[in-house]
Amino acid sequence: MKALDTNVLARFFIDDADDAQAARQRPAAVAALGDRCFVAVTVVLEFEWVMRGFYGLSVADVSRVLRALAGIAHVTLEDRDAVLAALDAFDQGLDFADALHLARSARASGFATFDQRLAKRAGRLGLTPPVQLLSHEEQA
Repeated sequence: MKALDTNVLARFFIDDADDAQAARQRPAAVAALGDRCFVAVTVVLEFEWVMRGFYGLSVADVSRVLRALAGIAHVTLEDRDAVLAALDAFDQGLDFADALHLARSARASGFATFDQRLAKRAGRLGLTPPVQLLSHEEQA
């Protein structure tokens, strides 16, 4: 079983007509995803960023692609349950990276952050572990 990187996923899922190199690499990416393979959670995180930040895909499209990846039977997705939980929170307005960090911290008693937006949204969604907003005074 081979582990795949972000570029392979991008070439498989995104048809970039403006990138000749991507077009040449796409058949190899299709072949790679045709075999049993492994995708690390760090690759999923980077792939989300590439789709959103580089290709400008919408939240709905990013979620659809990542759910399609998770649904391929012969792809072993590291920490699949956490990725799917993060996608649920992402669909409800949480940043994907924040949602994934939170989902992978499920066994912790709390999640400490200075990010007010994360604390507010996670609290509104009732996510666990509970997010604790640290004040700047607590830095001492």
